[in-house]
Amino acid sequence: MFKSHPKGLLAAALSNMGERFGYYIMNAVLVLFLCSKFGLSEPQSGLIYAIFYTLIYVLSLPGGYIADKRQDYKGVITSGLFIMAIGYALLAIPITSTSTNLAWLLPFTCVSLLIIALGNGFFKGNLQAIVGQMYDDFEAEAAKKGPEALKEAQDKRDAGFQIFYVFINIGALAAPFIAPLLRSWWLGMNDLTYNAALPELCHKFINSGGNLVGQDMLNITSLVKEVGGTVVNMEFCQSYLQIFNEGIHYSFIASVVMMLVSVSIFLVSKKQFPTPIKKVDTEVVQYTAEEKAAMAKEIKQRMYALFAVLGVVVFFWFSFHQNGQSLSFFARDFVVTATIPPEIWQAVNPFFVITLTPIIIALFAFLARRGKKVSTPRKIAIGMGIAALAYIFLMIYSGQKGYPSALDFKALDVGVQNAMKAGPWVLIVTYFFLTVAELFISPLGISFVTKVAPKHLLGLCQGLWLGATALGNLLIWIGPLMYNAMPLWQCWLVFAVVCFISMGVMFGMVKWLERITGDD
Repeated sequence: MFKSHPKGLLAAALSNMGERFGYYIMNAVLVLFLCSKFGLSEPQSGLIYAIFYTLIYVLSLPGGYIADKRQDYKGVITSGLFIMAIGYALLAIPITSTSTNLAWLLPFTCVSLLIIALGNGFFKGNLQAIVGQMYDDFEAEAAKKGPEALKEAQDKRDAGFQIFYVFINIGALAAPFIAPLLRSWWLGMNDLTYNAALPELCHKFINSGGNLVGQDMLNITSLVKEVGGTVVNMEFCQSYLQIFNEGIHYSFIASVVMMLVSVSIFLVSKKQFPTPIKKVDTEVVQYTAEEKAAMAKEIKQRMYALFAVLGVVVFFWFSFHQNGQSLSFFARDFVVTATIPPEIWQAVNPFFVITLTPIIIALFAFLARRGKKVSTPRKIAIGMGIAALAYIFLMIYSGQKGYPSALDFKALDVGVQNAMKAGPWVLIVTYFFLTVAELFISPLGISFVTKVAPKHLLGLCQGLWLGATALGNLLIWIGPLMYNAMPLWQCWLVFAVVCFISMGVMFGMVKWLERITGDD
């Protein structure tokens, strides 16, 4: 797989596994953890999630600028890994939330998330920039052997970023299992079992001063007996919430360990990564006014192309990152979770990344050999359409089942809810389509950036790509609002329409983008 690719590609991918591990633990549990720990509503926890994931990518802009300015990508990346480890260590402290400490504990948690986002900003875009530099050097060496060798080397770039993407998802595949397994083990050690719906009802019971009435009281009474309790009272609810959340806190220790593993791999492999040429005194080259104008025009065209694609992928991330928002709530509320906790379904995405990437690479290679090469911009456009199919499927399924809004659904009797819940296959199908779309957009988008970015702005342009992801993440809190306010089929329809419109816009720009990237 790594044959005919730059030597440092595998080392870079392995260095990124720790970051992916921590990311996918966080992606799997964050909104559900905020609800179960602090009793926040879905829109409230969704807003914190959206801000956190926005900052992860926004902070890649100053991270890329610092690396470009200092010409020290490796040092900035190492700092980022250590900073992330500190943030995860703070989250691992198992402090129980109460009415007396909520005023400082929730801000403490948010500051810990900010530290993780800052470290990620130093790390993520700059490692991608290093991979881009590998292929720049790889193509420069090939150019010395002639035009055919150069063309062959250039064709390796998209596949290289897909390989990089699949290997970093190995950590992502294992991560979603950690928190649920630890939580279930810790509940079992205290003679209790897991139930996804019980934490919310426990918070309602506590907030009501023990005077919960109506359907909520009937539901909590039924669920307490299911998990091993005997009577519904303040002591039980507080104890269950404490034990439930402690297991999740402990999972962040695994994130710290994996960050340190990534640091070790990166430092050991450091010599395999390209080092930017240091600035030295050289003879000043004089250009004519016409040459300067031509160079400025080319840079301007490249940046226009970059911003055009960024404007489209904003809406992909708005839809795709519902996997940590409305799709996580859907897994908790509308899918049978008796044997498989909702967080574990986050492992389906990296599993499909790992298994489908070789197939997609082989498909593109086959088409290229048949003289039907698919350009990077065209792949991104197709990916938007595939993302729409995921939500079309969910829309049809939810409509057939007659699912109301989540708030109305949770107000039903527990027995009625269980009878209406979907099987796990619904999530598997959804994540299949979303993952295929991701493989057409995310690694190839990174590759696109390395093609069009001016060489002296490589880190900054990778930061802009991540900045577009940030903007999409800033919008994802809308998902939980719709999830709670309208029948589910209407919620999924919104995401499908957004993806289809983005696909159309992208196809409208394909010819122009192909000329800019040389893919025409």
